[in-house]
Amino acid sequence: MLHALVVTLTCVVAILLIIVVLMQSSKGGGLAGAFGAAGATQILGVRRTADFLSKATTVLAALFMALCVVAEFTTGSSSGESGESVIQKNAPKQSAPVSPVLPQSSPEQK
Repeated sequence: MLHALVVTLTCVVAILLIIVVLMQSSKGGGLAGAFGAAGATQILGVRRTADFLSKATTVLAALFMALCVVAEFTTGSSSGESGESVIQKNAPKQSAPVSPVLPQSSPEQK
């Protein structure tokens, strides 16, 4: 339950981070004008909008990284902690190692 909550929060933060990054204006104008950030620029001013978006990007990126670490620690193994990887668990069990059979050459063929 906790893991599902953390993953959901991580997805929400990731979407917000994408939106904030796209709203930042680049040297060429960026997508800020297309999404109506020009109105925010008129209200807050160019400098305040850039500072707010820069700080929001930093905070969201740090929050995203922290949530990813928390999600890793809240991940539970359904079959218990056995120390085996998924590949090792699904591999066929063999009793003894099988060595390849090489073709035998006769001395007459030389």
